[in-house]
Amino acid sequence: MMNRMTQHGIGRLICLVTMVLVLLGTGAARAANLVSVRVGELPVLPTASPVTRIIPVGEQLVAVTANGAWLLDPARSAWAPVAWRPAGAMVSSGIGSAGTVVLTGGADGRASQIVTLSLAGTELEQKVLAPMPLALGAPRATVLGNVAYVAGHDAAGALQFISFDLADDAAAWKVLPAYAGAGGALTSIAAQNSTVLLTLAGGEGKGDRMLRWRAKGGWDEMAPLAGRVRDGAVRSTGQAHVLYLLDGGAIGAPQMWSFHTITKSWAAQGAALPVATGIASGWGNGLLWSTPGESATSFAYTELSAGTRLLKAIDWGVIIVYLVGMLGIGWYCYVREKRNSTEDFFVGGRSIPYWAAGISLYAANTSSISYIAIPAKAFETNWQYMTNNLIAVIALTFVAVAIVPLLRRLNLMSVFHYLEIRFHPAIRMLASMICILVQIGSRMSVILLLPSLAIATITGIDVVWSILLMGGFTIVYTAMGGMKAVVWTDFVQLFVKMGGALFAIGFIIYKLDGGVTEFVTTSMAENKMKLFDFSWDLTQPTVWGFIFLVIFDVVLTFPKDQVLMQRALSTKSAPEATRSILTFAAISIPGGFIFYTIGTALFAFYQSNPERMNPLLTIDATFPLFIAAELPTGITGLIIAGILAAAMATLSGIMNSVATLASVDFYEKLVKNPSPKKSVLFAEVATVVTGLVGILAALWLSRFNSHSLFDVSIELAGLLGGGIAGAYTLGMFTKRANWQGVAIGIAGSTCLTTTAWTMNLVHPYFYLPISIMLCIVIGYIASYLFPAPTRSLAGLTIYAD
Repeated sequence: MMNRMTQHGIGRLICLVTMVLVLLGTGAARAANLVSVRVGELPVLPTASPVTRIIPVGEQLVAVTANGAWLLDPARSAWAPVAWRPAGAMVSSGIGSAGTVVLTGGADGRASQIVTLSLAGTELEQKVLAPMPLALGAPRATVLGNVAYVAGHDAAGALQFISFDLADDAAAWKVLPAYAGAGGALTSIAAQNSTVLLTLAGGEGKGDRMLRWRAKGGWDEMAPLAGRVRDGAVRSTGQAHVLYLLDGGAIGAPQMWSFHTITKSWAAQGAALPVATGIASGWGNGLLWSTPGESATSFAYTELSAGTRLLKAIDWGVIIVYLVGMLGIGWYCYVREKRNSTEDFFVGGRSIPYWAAGISLYAANTSSISYIAIPAKAFETNWQYMTNNLIAVIALTFVAVAIVPLLRRLNLMSVFHYLEIRFHPAIRMLASMICILVQIGSRMSVILLLPSLAIATITGIDVVWSILLMGGFTIVYTAMGGMKAVVWTDFVQLFVKMGGALFAIGFIIYKLDGGVTEFVTTSMAENKMKLFDFSWDLTQPTVWGFIFLVIFDVVLTFPKDQVLMQRALSTKSAPEATRSILTFAAISIPGGFIFYTIGTALFAFYQSNPERMNPLLTIDATFPLFIAAELPTGITGLIIAGILAAAMATLSGIMNSVATLASVDFYEKLVKNPSPKKSVLFAEVATVVTGLVGILAALWLSRFNSHSLFDVSIELAGLLGGGIAGAYTLGMFTKRANWQGVAIGIAGSTCLTTTAWTMNLVHPYFYLPISIMLCIVIGYIASYLFPAPTRSLAGLTIYAD
């Protein structure tokens, strides 16, 4: 039925892409920089006392004079005196995400104490920390996360490097290894993206030297700067850039430059600046300096400002064609099929070909988060996370052979029906309810929100409209077509998003001056294709860590994943279900390499074209930035359609799966004698309601910080989902477990994992395996407190009957 339709759809898509390329060519108009630089002035300080220090505190500014301190209001319109005196003679200051630090000491200019500054309304509050282990001359300070780093010269003139944990009241200073052979006066320090950067004065007429320190890699020396760093004129911005005010050397007049910590490349930002001698500082999205006058001090600043890359009409045309095509598939399935039962709606009458189910599995498992985040991870690091995909293939093979046939032979629609057969109806309903909450609150809302934020940041499409666009269209075609619409739209969506990804790789390499040779050379020189790490450092993405995670994240959690298992349950037989999982595993390897290659190609492109980056954006926005700023008109629309496709493939599966659970696990069990017609109607309504609730949750979440919410979603999935996975493990891999023990295991693991969460004992990614292990251990031991199961377990465990 669908073969002819999908072939025709793919053919139309290829024709569309070809027409766009013929009309537009492969070139993209490129300007020098994507950001503009604004130069402005601040109000004159209402005192004749000269400024001795400029300190950013949060988003506001403090000017320190010999007679007191002044606070600039948030509107940048006026200075007001503030009652604050430093705890000692001020020597230096630094700022980071955890706040502002000030170094104080004696009249000799050597620092021996560190103070943190914060704003409480219009009042400055300071906290004096433990004394430094040694006094440092010409010191500089910065903050990375919650850690303050201080560098300076000891009494013998040697460069020293120390750190202090600002979040730990009982912390002590740590003396870190200093860079061997570091000569020259320290001119600046900055922290960005797990890296601390120091600059040292170069020789006469030369630019400063730059040293880089990383906790895992130690010290190394970067290429020399094009000029000298103006004292205090340094500012970290975005997630990977540091701004410097350079003068002298090869550049002559003062000018703002940006350094990208990932590609280690420099880009000039704006024209030369008429900077007079005075105090300088980083502030906001730029740099600030003072100009002393006879009666008062004036201030000027330069800062970055980024606009949006609005979509053209043809881009919108491509996106609309894609969305209408999805609706067309849903309508086709609606008018073609006679849905007389929930089995037709939820599992496609168990007539889905294994290869289509396998492709749909991969499409559902590759959300828009992966479409954006995987290239960003490869851009920032290397291919080590790809090891997870390779190991997961082995785990999926085991799942396909040992677990999926067992569940498929039971002719389930809800995977939690197994828990009723094996244990008790109460276990089934508890697990189903938890799954519904996790899917809507932890997955669906985030999958709607995060790509909307990325698209809005680059293209100017409002976040609300992106959420409504994706959610609304997905609701309509999923409610109309049921599981068949889900599978066949997934099939088309895979070609849309993978076609866009492959085009992006080719286009990036085409734009490199050296083509494929430059791509390979850069990648190998920077070790960007490193795949395996066999070390035993479990703080890094090692092979051993991935093996541990895959066992719990694939083998033990796959059976409880209604979104994925529903595809396998829609096939014709148990052997077909096995083949669908094997197809999924086979596709995941080349699919993973495609997305990791995008990230590596982006690294090569932006290392050669650093001026094309936007220093104000996050690392995750790297691929969306390239899509909007570099690709030809029309192709931009196609790849944004790919991002939408990645999100909608996952969303449709979640909507259909949640509707399945609501209908099969609750409606048909609680309503007396439900007719097939009413059951299907309830399923359609449940699909719409699920989508609307997910949209509302995403709109609510859009009011908060997306990064922290993503972490919370991972934590929530681990806290609530681990117990259910443990229940499946006890049911399939043991014969002694009973429903009482499993119930105790679920409750015990949830409570203990929540305790670990409140105490912040481990990384959030470990909550899921910890919760599973606790449920298995507690549930199995508790089962011995109750009688062993007496009914036959034939066909319910992995053991031969």
